[in-house]
Amino acid sequence: MDLFEYQAKQLFRKYGVPTALGDVATTPEEARAVAERLGGTTVVKAQVKTGGRGKAGGVKIAKTPADAAELAGQILGMDIKGHTVNRVLVDPGAQIESEYYASFLLDRSNRTFLAMASAEGGMEIEQLAVERPEALARVPVDALAGVDLAKAQEIAAAARFAPDVAPQVADILVTLWQAFVGADATLVEVNPLARLADGSVAALDGKVTLDDNANFRQPDNASYVDVESTDPLERRAKEKHLNYVKLDGSVGIIGNGAGLVMSTLDVVAYAGERHGGVKPANFLDIGGGASAEVMANGLEIILSDPSVRSVFVNVFGGITACDAVANGIVSAFELLRQRGDTVDKPLVVRLDGNNAELGRRILTDAALPGVEQVDTMDDAADRAAELAGAA
Repeated sequence: MDLFEYQAKQLFRKYGVPTALGDVATTPEEARAVAERLGGTTVVKAQVKTGGRGKAGGVKIAKTPADAAELAGQILGMDIKGHTVNRVLVDPGAQIESEYYASFLLDRSNRTFLAMASAEGGMEIEQLAVERPEALARVPVDALAGVDLAKAQEIAAAARFAPDVAPQVADILVTLWQAFVGADATLVEVNPLARLADGSVAALDGKVTLDDNANFRQPDNASYVDVESTDPLERRAKEKHLNYVKLDGSVGIIGNGAGLVMSTLDVVAYAGERHGGVKPANFLDIGGGASAEVMANGLEIILSDPSVRSVFVNVFGGITACDAVANGIVSAFELLRQRGDTVDKPLVVRLDGNNAELGRRILTDAALPGVEQVDTMDDAADRAAELAGAA
């Protein structure tokens, strides 16, 4: 889960990373009130989970509270790379002398953590990495050893920070690492990390990505969820503990196992080319335990999507046998009926693997309305795409 800038800065403060932080506003009048409270020059910044805000006009300097209100009115509602601005952060102004870059991230390719730092910030770090790769230090970090002051000094030296600023940067790197580990993050980034006119160094921006797999030990993560921008179906699925992602298509997908579901998306997209460009409508992994309630919840979410015209249930029986899945589908239809929901869209089911024959027989005997069984994954995908294309 990506955090907004103001959330990232709140997290930084929790771990002692020096940062300037004002307050969030959702209306021009709220922005005026924040600017009045802060006094002096302020910066009005769009809060969206994407880069390039400044180039898009989403970061503006306000000299007075009236300016802050006017600029907030211009920024609120903007579309920045497909993200609608619903709130702005009004921060205190800062007299910047130098801009730097610092981050910690999970380096999946090398199965380790990586520190990245540069004495040159204030620009797209990707651009710097391409044009002047020697200016961006990349220092591996051992997960067990972590980042103490000595390691932080090594990183600062590799990034060629000037002697007069390197000690402050090293101290910040230690606290930034503590935030990275303490929050179970996969990325913490500061751009710019700035030296100010008074000689201090502070994080003027922040980007943080949290590992959703660690939510069970991070109860505060729930407060970071952006409810306004979350798709309503995804929000409902999350409440039901379903691994669901809304896509732009018309074939609803249910599968057991992320790898199988990803393959199913590809097969349906390929088959859909033969039926008017039909595409998958979602990613939904019900996992290994396809109970009746889980199946019912999955079907309920998918069938409530008005863009769905057919549903493809693709299951490979392993730990959970196909007969259990088939019974789950039968029970799901009954549960949905009891909830007052009707399955009024065709359902294509492909069962394979452990107890596949028994599972197919259960579905045949149940004679559920609108349910078709197809033996192979390719043929089932083609049939689901055909039904969606003809609807």
